[in-house]
Amino acid sequence: MNRLIMIKYGELTTKKANRKTFINILNNNILKVLHGYSVNIKKDRVRMYIECDENDITEITEKLQKIFGLHSIVICHKVNTNIDEISSKVLELLKNTKFKTFKINTKRADKKFPIPSMEFNNKMGGVVLKNTDLKVDVHTPDVLVNIEIRHEGTFIYTNEIQGIGGYPVGIQGKGLLMLSGGIDSPVAGYLSLKRGVDLECLYFESPPHTSIEAKNKVIKLASIIDEYSGNIKVNIVPFTKLQETIYKNVPDNYVITIMRRMMYRIAEKVAKKNKCKILINGESIGQVASQTLSSMIVINNVTNMPVIRPVACMDKIEIIGIAKKIKTYETSILPYEDCCTVFVPKHPVINPNMYTCEELEKKFNFEEMISDAVKNTMTIKIKDIDDVNDLL
Repeated sequence: MNRLIMIKYGELTTKKANRKTFINILNNNILKVLHGYSVNIKKDRVRMYIECDENDITEITEKLQKIFGLHSIVICHKVNTNIDEISSKVLELLKNTKFKTFKINTKRADKKFPIPSMEFNNKMGGVVLKNTDLKVDVHTPDVLVNIEIRHEGTFIYTNEIQGIGGYPVGIQGKGLLMLSGGIDSPVAGYLSLKRGVDLECLYFESPPHTSIEAKNKVIKLASIIDEYSGNIKVNIVPFTKLQETIYKNVPDNYVITIMRRMMYRIAEKVAKKNKCKILINGESIGQVASQTLSSMIVINNVTNMPVIRPVACMDKIEIIGIAKKIKTYETSILPYEDCCTVFVPKHPVINPNMYTCEELEKKFNFEEMISDAVKNTMTIKIKDIDDVNDLL
């Protein structure tokens, strides 16, 4: 076997003492995704090599493109580090191709190899010029031939596939994503995964005010995000009783504020129950009444758990761009209402008063209803669903 997949770590190489931990978690994530394939993975501090069946290389490469922690993915040829074998492989890659111009780029990681990189570029360039009709173009070549001379052998490749970067999922522990079904929260989940945070999701259902289609929409969104994780669960909270009680006892303009405070209380309890370190949501500063800075302060006041808002400073256009890239957008815009949209007042307060909220909450026994909601929360593992596409 002389063709294999080489992985470049990218940002992981900035780590020092704990780099080994990052690489080991990345290795485990790759093995999980490639379950069912016959692979042999070798790793060091700067590269990872995956040996597999020749017929599986294309499929495996596609799967690797959804794993966080990979800077780039390369299908390369491994040869022994001697000039004859390297020359032969370079010529094999370039002969009978449609390319007209080329450039050689050598990286000599193994300093025991006697020829410096620039000199070796010239030597290999001469071999190509002598044996093919190609011409040198060091600025905009049709094909760039990369030669990496490393301790374990020499790796030659002409194409590098961009990975999605970030940190391996799980390196930071677990967070609870408040997944509403809109455009923003799935993007927040994706960005959290990119920074190494493993996810569970939390959805508030309020039948008959919210439909089964709304719930299935959220499960479908979670399944799309799960393509980057493979381990997501959705916690579905029954919110009807508490929501109706809020609507009956709270002035119209404070309904959303009080409701969000209740959601945060529930989210904190579910998060602690499931060993999540943080809460995550798709709030963007100033986007709606409950997302002004004043509202965020009053709503956030009910929890001591850190709340991460990955899209807080993004424009809506930026968020939509990411949603389209990760393929959540078309599902997010399906017209099924969630808890936050069924009881929207005409003029919600944008600068709520903390004291007013606390006084309004004294009108009903919300603690008991919160406990019941947490107790009756249903959990669904995405990987246990046979075909998510059948839900909508």
